[in-house]
Formats: sequence, C-alpha cells, structure tokens
Amino acid sequence: MAKIVGILLVLLIAFPPIGFIVVATLLSPAVVSCSVGSLIVGPIPDSLTARTRDGYAVTLNRRQLTHAATIITVGAQTVGVGRPGVLVAVMAALTESTLRMLANTTAYPESATYPNDGDGSDHDSLGLFQMRPIAGWGSVEELMDSSYQARAFYGGPTGPNGGSPRGLLDIAGWQFLDPGTAAQSVEVSAYPDRYLNYQPVAEAILDALTTGAGNSTTDGPSVPETTRIAFPLPSGSYTDTSSYGWRTDPFTGVQTFHEGSDLAAAGGTPILAIADGMVTFAGPRGGFGNLIIIEHTVSGQRVDSYYGHMWDAGVHVAAGSTVAAGQHIGDVGSSGRSTGAHLHLEIHPGGSTHPPVNAVEWLTEHDADGLDGGALVPADCIASAS
Repeated sequence: MAKIVGILLVLLIAFPPIGFIVVATLLSPAVVSCSVGSLIVGPIPDSLTARTRDGYAVTLNRRQLTHAATIITVGAQTVGVGRPGVLVAVMAALTESTLRMLANTTAYPESATYPNDGDGSDHDSLGLFQMRPIAGWGSVEELMDSSYQARAFYGGPTGPNGGSPRGLLDIAGWQFLDPGTAAQSVEVSAYPDRYLNYQPVAEAILDALTTGAGNSTTDGPSVPETTRIAFPLPSGSYTDTSSYGWRTDPFTGVQTFHEGSDLAAAGGTPILAIADGMVTFAGPRGGFGNLIIIEHTVSGQRVDSYYGHMWDAGVHVAAGSTVAAGQHIGDVGSSGRSTGAHLHLEIHPGGSTHPPVNAVEWLTEHDADGLDGGALVPADCIASAS
C-alpha cells in the first residue's frame, strides 16, 4: 500500500491533472472503476438477462447493474476478497434484494428519505444485502448506502463491524466453501439453499461488467471452431464416478444436485483440454480449488469447459492463452472442496452463463478421442468427490 501511495504522490507532483484523476478514481467510493486484477469495471449496460440454475430468466436494469458495479469495486479494493469473494457478494445481493437498494418504511419510516429502489418488508432489513440494524450491521443511514453495505458484507480488518456481525473475510476458510454456503455463512438466512441458484446470474454480471483476462462478455462464439474433441484424461487413468445429477453430498450428507462429472485419478495425472480454445480463467476459485476455464467453439456454438481441484503447481496455462484439443493444461489434484484426487469436469454449452450438462455424456455424443468409459461407480459410493 505504501508503494501505491508513493506512486500516487509522484503522479501528483509530476502530472497534477493526471494525478488528481488517478487519486479520485482509486479513493472515491462512488466511482465504479477499479484497476485491481481482472475486476476492472467497464461500461455498464442498460440491461442484462441471465438464467438462474433452475432456468428462470432474470433481467436487470442499469440501476441494478450499477449497484453490482459498486459491490465489485469495493471488493476489488478490499484485500483478500478477489473475484471469488465478489462472486459470493453479488450472489447474496441478487438473492436478498435482486440488487435493489430497498427501504423499509414499516420498520424505519426515515429509510424512505434516502435514495432507494423500492420498499421492502422483511423484518427490519434494509438495502442490497437486507442487513438489519438491530443485528448490529449499522445505522439506517449507513445501511442505505451501497458502498457501506458492500464493506460490511466483506468485513475483515477494514470492515465497519469489527467482525461482529461476521463479514465474509471474518469466516475462516470461506475460500474452501462453495459460493452458496459462503453467502449463507454471512447472511444466516432461513433459506440457505437459495443463494446457489443465482450463481450463473452473478457470473454473467461479472463477465458483463468487468474487463481483462479471465472474462468474456458474450455468449456467442469468439474463438475458431475446434478441430477435434478429446477426453480430458488419458485412457485407462481414471474412474468415472458418474456423479452428475442428484447425489448425497460427501461433506454434508444431504441430497444435492452435482453439476460436474468427477473423474477419480491419481494425483499428477495429466489433464487435457477437451477442444481447441482460449483460456479465460486459471487460478483459485472457491470450492473449485484451482480452476481452469476454456472457451471453445463446437459446431458453431460457444462451449465453456471447467477443470477443477488442481493443486497450486498443477496449473500449466494462463488466462488469455490458446490451447489445442488434447493439450496438457494441468495435473489432477485435490484442492478446494474435495475429498481426494480427481478431476471435476463441467461442460457449459452456450457459455458460462448457461447451466452445465452431463460432461461424460456430452463427450460421448461428440465422439471424444480417448474415451474408454472408465469404471463406473455409484455416485453415493465415491471415494473422491467435490
């Protein structure tokens, strides 16, 4: 931080007009542009439509997207949050208020005197994250400010609540929880399962509002048509757990829908790109552990593939690089929300904003090179899962 301040002082002295612009951009909570990693907020569209996991179409207007931009910017300025934490925050605000700054005139008539997007009625909850003054989140005036609410949600050393109530950064190991569970850990809702439903919408918002490596802004194809389809693990090296669909969660023991196909393999087994494409993300992301996302074009359609749970040294590509079908992109590991070495594979026809399909079935339908079927194990009996 001291280095950054020093650079800003040099800019102010050498180039006063430019220096003031840079300082204003970095320090003003009202701006929605931040130069941290890939969380640089670009032009905000007038509207955005995306689908929830259960297929419901959500259309957001410019004002709602501006609130999302504030959440992204505050997250980018908060040490330790990164894209995974911003994703959790946007999911929470979508679920709680559909990204609207809600007053609550029943509990707090004065809340209507602050800029708002409507009137809520859930107990004494206010704002984007439906935070309650009585629970210690802040005053009515503070909670009717989107920047304050975002800082309160993230919490941590620079948060306004000193860890009580707990923000995201106050929850030990939040990075290893799936995003829905992480959101619930902050919100403590009576309906804990609903946050995950909004993850595809939150991903679409991040893709649409931010620029830089790791983000794509369209659902249409933007890379050349692939020359072939390949299976992501060498023939004979894996056990297909057939775990796409409903199963008993290995961590909670509860029946949940698992969106990936888990392919158990020895740690260090090479992971291969399923098709020619461009890497749009490579690094840690929540419960995925270390994750690679590749964008492809298959039969004229955009398809995104996800490869999860590699160890830190097991990621061999970087965002922005191009890969060929069958190229060695990583090694099997067990990072994130994982019980043993395996590849968690997801295939999203239409792109990341669309729900995944059964990856092994998709590869079979596309005659993937190297597909040998593997040994099938019932989903409830898996030894390595995510």
